[in-house]
Formats: sequence, C-alpha cells, structure tokens
Amino acid sequence: MGRTLAIDIETYSDVDLISCGVYKYSSSPYFEILLIAYSVDDEETVCIDVANGEEPPKEFIEMLFDDTVTKTAFNANFERTCFSNYYQHSFRPEAWRCTAVQAAMLALPLSLEGVGAVLGLDKQKMTEGKELIKYFCSPCKATKSNGGRTRNLPKDAPEKWRQFKTYCIRDVDVEKQIRQRLAKFPIPKREQEIYCLDQRINDRGIMVDRNLVNHAVACDLLYKETATARAYELTGLENPNSVSQLKLWLKEKGLEVDSLAKDTVKDLSMKAEGDVQEVLKLRLATSKTSVKKYEAIDRSVCAENRVHGLLQFYGANRTGRWAGRLVQIHNLPQNHLPDLELARALVSEGRYEEVELFYESTPNVLSELIRTAFVAKPGCRFIISDYSAIEARVLAWLAGEEWRLQVFETHGKIYEASASAMFHVPIEEITKTSPLRQKGKISELALGYGGAVGALTSMGALKMGLTEEELPGLVSTWRSANPHITAFWWAVDDAAITAVRDKKTSRVGRVSFEYKSGILFVTLPSGRKLSYVKPRMMLNKFGREGLTYEGIGESKKWMRLETYGPKLVENIVQAASRDILAEAMLRLEKEGFDIVCHVHDEVVLEVPDGKSSVEEVNEIMAVNPVWTEGLPLKAAGFESPFYKKD
Repeated sequence: MGRTLAIDIETYSDVDLISCGVYKYSSSPYFEILLIAYSVDDEETVCIDVANGEEPPKEFIEMLFDDTVTKTAFNANFERTCFSNYYQHSFRPEAWRCTAVQAAMLALPLSLEGVGAVLGLDKQKMTEGKELIKYFCSPCKATKSNGGRTRNLPKDAPEKWRQFKTYCIRDVDVEKQIRQRLAKFPIPKREQEIYCLDQRINDRGIMVDRNLVNHAVACDLLYKETATARAYELTGLENPNSVSQLKLWLKEKGLEVDSLAKDTVKDLSMKAEGDVQEVLKLRLATSKTSVKKYEAIDRSVCAENRVHGLLQFYGANRTGRWAGRLVQIHNLPQNHLPDLELARALVSEGRYEEVELFYESTPNVLSELIRTAFVAKPGCRFIISDYSAIEARVLAWLAGEEWRLQVFETHGKIYEASASAMFHVPIEEITKTSPLRQKGKISELALGYGGAVGALTSMGALKMGLTEEELPGLVSTWRSANPHITAFWWAVDDAAITAVRDKKTSRVGRVSFEYKSGILFVTLPSGRKLSYVKPRMMLNKFGREGLTYEGIGESKKWMRLETYGPKLVENIVQAASRDILAEAMLRLEKEGFDIVCHVHDEVVLEVPDGKSSVEEVNEIMAVNPVWTEGLPLKAAGFESPFYKKD
C-alpha cells in the first residue's frame, strides 16, 4: 500500500467562501494559508503555524507534490484548490481522496461534524471551530475596542490562536478516524475516476458574459423602481411592497385576502379588473427573484470570467447524483422566448425601454435569459446534448415493461403511446393537441413512482382542465396499462424488507438487496451501491409496518425516515440514470471533449469552431454501457454560442 498524507488547512480571504466558492475565495490576492495540520501514514498529527512564519517541512512539500502519495481530506476539493492557487501549481485530482465522498456513498451526512456524530467517534469536531473561523479567517469590522483593525491576527488573541491550532489538528484526527472506520467501504475505482472527472469539470469552469449579467441587474433595478412608482401612483400607499399595507388597500377595494403568496396573487390577478388587476400584476412581476441568480453569477465569477465549482459530486447522497452549488444551475428557469437572441441583444446593449416595449414582462425576459449568461469562450461554441426521457426508459427497462421499450426503440412518442395504452385508442388518432395526449403526459410525469391523485394534483392536473372526479380513474388506468412497473414497485418493496428482516440477499431483475454492517445496500446494474443506514421495520404514518432508515430529512437534520417500494424504485431509477450519464461523460472526455457543465441528463461541451458535430456527440452519448443490455438510449442536441434550452 502506498503512502498517505492526511491534510486540513485553515485559511484567510477577503472573499466570502459560502457565497462565492473556493475557486474565487482562494484566487483573491489577499488569500493566505494560516495553518496546515497533517498526518503522514496516519501517524501523529502535527500543525504548521504558517501565519507565524513556520515553513512546511521538506517531507510535507515533497509528499504534497508527489502524485504517487495519496492525499486525503474531508472535502478534498477545498484543500486541493487552495494549494493549487497558493503554490501556483495544478494539483491533479487523481492523487487525492475525499473522505466526504466516501461518507456520502454510505448516505452519511455531508459535514465532518455530522459524520463524526453519526459514527459516534471518540474524537469529535470541536464546536468552537465556527467562532474561531469567524474570528481569524475573514475580515472584521473596525471598532474603537479593537483599535480600528479590519483583521484579527494571532497576536490579537494568543489563547484563541492556540485553540485554533488544536482545532485544526482535531479536524485531521476526525478525518482519519472516519477513513479508518469506513475502510471496508472504499470508494470504488470507477467512482474515483468519475470523481476526478468531476474535479476537472469544476476546475475548467464555464465562461460568463459579464456584460449581460451587469445589464440584467441594472435592467431589473430600473424596472422595479418604475413598477414601484406606478404601484405607489395607483394605491397611494407609503410602501406598496408592504404585505400588510397592500392587504388593507385590497380590502378597501372589496378584495379580502389571507395571503399574497405568488400563486394566490397570480389567481387573483386573472380574476380582478382595473387598478386592482394592474397592482396585482405589478406585485407578481416585481416579486420575481431571477436577478438573484445573476447576482450569484457575478459574486462567484473569477478573474478569467469563468465560474468554477458549480457542481458537487455525490451532492445527492441518496442517489449519487450531482448537486448544484453557488448559482444552482439545476434550478435555472427555462427559456421559451421565440426571439431569444433579440431579447438577449437588447439587454446586453442596455436598451431597457425596448425590452419593456417589445415584451409583456421585463422580469420574465430577464428570467429566461439567465441560462444565456453562460457562454462559450472565443473561438468555440457549445454543443449541448440531452438524453431523451432517460428515467422513463430506465424504469421500463428495469421493470421489463416491453410495450414501453418498443416505443423507445421506435418512434419514442411516450405520451401518445401511454394515452393509447390507457384509453385503447389507436396512437395515430392522438395528436399533439389532443386532450388524451395531455392525460397521457400528466400521467407519465406523475404516476411512475407510485404517485396517485395527490401527485396528479401537484403536477397541475386540475389546471390542465382535468376534474377531481377524473383523477382516481386516471391512476388506475395508468397502473393497468403498466402492470410490470406496478409489480416492480412491490417486488422491490418485498426484496428490501426481506433483506432487512431476514438478513437475506434478494434480487429483483437487475437490482439486488443486501443487509451488511447495519446498512441496506441496493446494488445497481452498474455495480454501484445505494446505502440506507440502520434500516428497521417500524410502524409508518399509515399505521402499518414499513421500512425505515436513518438519513438527512427535509429539515437537513439526521433523523429516521420512512420509505417503501415506489420511493426505492425512484431512487434506483435516478441513480441508474446518473450512472449512464457518468459513463457518457467519461467517453466524451476520452474523445477529447471539454465538458464545462452538466445538468440532470444533459451535458454542455465547449468545442472549438469547426471541430466535431452535434451528431458525433449524440452518438457518443447513446452508446450503451456494458451493463445496460436491452436499454434503448437516445440523445438529442444542438449548437449555440450560449447556454439555453432548445
């Protein structure tokens, strides 16, 4: 076994780490490394007081720069990026192992403190850390009591500094304990390869059109000033943006409301008339938060006009999918403007009045242009390729729903085909505007993972013109048309329960279930395992015995959670779809493509002009991994100088 170097560092920067990310944080001219704690081959941890002039020993430097030495850290991207900027040397991710990723693969918390607590380690992360980091690692406010200084140095609080060094050492010790505790669950070789790919994508970053960003923010500000002035003119209120003041004004106009939530205001504005309608529409428009995305882009963009670190590997630890960071690119508004390029040009050129003149809603325009703030560098264009209905394909493949697989192998019109199967109508009679197609579409979107009437409602079934009376029939009709998927849900449920209750390995088609070391492991077709910690049979919210496990709940706290067959199937399908995308990205990189971003089932490549084609990229995307025999894959794509939805 090779040598290891466990590392934790404490740093200073004038840039806010949380809102701007480590790449911008560590590239600031004011960035410093204050402390380096490290352990060689898991021996005693030592701390280098860089802030007080201590130099890292020769052994440490040699090991840091030696790619044959494995560097380990909890959230290794932070240490690797900081060292890269500090030493002006690009440290290759292949030499680094991230203990946070290893923990996430077991569905443990994403924080060092959280993992330590769940594992019940002898040494825990020191709770004093947050206050010490706040004191030493960022600028402080100048006051009379601190002599007007804008930064706290070790000499300003020697006892705190001694404590800070202890804290830094403790973090290494906790990371070592975690790694030792999880030693029998190492990161698989393939996942380490995908992690390294992820790091290269984040290191590469994606270019930003700062001119568009700045003009969008300015346009939004001007619009809101104008809209607020108009609202003031119509209402006479001191503050027309005040909820309480506006409620009173509406009451005086004969419209009494309990809430001014977005959906409520939208519904009211369609029914109201005259001044009341205009005021409600103004409130709706000014409440749009699209500009916050632009501000996030502006905050995190680095000197070379690129944003880095938009993706977190294994950020969704239930499935292993990536999570968005900083700008939250997984939640960008879609664009539907037919003349997107014109709208983009008007905003970029500061022609705000024309934006107002040509388009019904300035906030909507700005919202739809957010994606286009990401651009290809000069001499390149984006090739954007997306899997077609990947989750629906994977679900049909895993469940063995043959008629659906036939659809995907041929015309691919799943909404029409679903409606045809549900209502026994020839597919040729179901047009794009047909009500049956709408029913097929909403059923496909809502019912694949055990959803029922509630799922249809939340997906907008009633707003599509369906009645409440129709919904139960829609659920039963869809399930009858998809008997193998319905059976798959409950076969998975039985298999998971059998594995936990009887401690027996069980299998459903291409997926297996095993209880080991207090964890329910679900092995995917790729070989990757999903983890459910401390599974147990308990009474669920329906008063029936069901499967539970420990994990991060909606409150972001570690707690006991309930699950059952359809929810497990959803995790399995999303995880398998993620694995297919990961394999595709490895192939694309091997063919020489620079991936700058990926969102859900879509990749964004920055490709030199005149090189390659959409067709080539789609072909690479659609290659079946060896473990997906019988799965029909299809990708579609387009070229663009900026990021958008086609």
